[in-house]
Amino acid sequence: MATLDGRSLQDAIDLISRGADEILPLDELREKLDSGRPLKIKAGFDPTAPDLHLGHTVLINKLRQFQDLGHEVIFLIGDFTGLIGDPTGKNQTRQPLTEEQLMRNAETYASQVFKILDREKTRVEYNSRWMNALKPQDFVRLAAKLTVARMLDRDDFSKRFKSEQPISIHEFLYPLMQGYDSVALQADVELGGTDQRFNLLMGRELQRDAGQNPQTILMMPILEGLDGEKKMSKSLGNYVGLNDEPGDMYGKLMNISDELMWRYYDLLSFKSNADLAALRASVESGSMSPNDAKAHLARELIARFHDEDSAARASRSAGNKFRAGEIPDEMPEMVLVADKDGGMPLAVLLRETGLAKSSSEARSFITQGAVRIDGELEVDLQYRVNSGETHVFQCGKKRFVRATLTAER
Repeated sequence: MATLDGRSLQDAIDLISRGADEILPLDELREKLDSGRPLKIKAGFDPTAPDLHLGHTVLINKLRQFQDLGHEVIFLIGDFTGLIGDPTGKNQTRQPLTEEQLMRNAETYASQVFKILDREKTRVEYNSRWMNALKPQDFVRLAAKLTVARMLDRDDFSKRFKSEQPISIHEFLYPLMQGYDSVALQADVELGGTDQRFNLLMGRELQRDAGQNPQTILMMPILEGLDGEKKMSKSLGNYVGLNDEPGDMYGKLMNISDELMWRYYDLLSFKSNADLAALRASVESGSMSPNDAKAHLARELIARFHDEDSAARASRSAGNKFRAGEIPDEMPEMVLVADKDGGMPLAVLLRETGLAKSSSEARSFITQGAVRIDGELEVDLQYRVNSGETHVFQCGKKRFVRATLTAER
């Protein structure tokens, strides 16, 4: 049977499953997709930080795929649950944000997510709408759904309890409130990270108690940062921000490992499964280099979060840094004064321009073949730059300075 957008059911399953860590239960999702009705697809985001990075977009990309299949996407902003802060994976209680901070962050989220989602087809909800309507007795009844022993089965709470780290009572309410969101929205499918398993299953339980058909849960993996090891995080510095400058985005993405590149393609690219398979085959056969494949990915993401022109400029400028001998359009420019002999040793110039921290480090760069002048490799430690000359000096893959040497004053 065809899905709402005319694709085969198997094609829809293949698209939705791409990059997913687990779908519970998969047969249930298949039945829902086969029903012929638009499904309510929910994903919640607590606006606890002002800016999003690529790691946040893994779920949003999956929402877009459901949207393209013709389903109703509900982008849920947890302005109420954000006052608690999700305790998942935390070894201490989160510091609560004020309502004003949460709303400012929520506005920023909305402006960024619509670079991915179709604004006209997206239903934006705030969970304060129904949470603020609950009475104290409603919260008591909700809290009665879960025991302390069950809550301590969670790995994060268990570790904190055993190490005698404080656990606030309000943190126990978080998974119940996230689950209640699914009841309020009558969600058919909820998306979340693999670390959200407990909370997502809580939604199924509460929906069943409320007489609703329980939601299917789709768990996406946590995106690794640029280092390929730890999760992408602004605090760890291994992130690509959605508001990063195009050149910065390009440079960061060109520096990831070949293995991580395919992970990013699976989780971040909108290329079809067939196009992605063809791309992988081209790289494996040697007809396309891994760097060219990274460049394709970088341009796709920059175009999504900026525009096509920015992607093209970043490719021409920042991208040239990754091709030996080619020089970017923009770089720092400096004027240096020659020594009494009318020139300057290359190692000293690298130090003076900041391309090296010291003359000894500069000499190491030269002997290692990491220094280029106007795109040409220079390995002569005795090389001197003459007064009146202007050159582009490159150290490593990404660091460039255009320097002019003038006569001694």
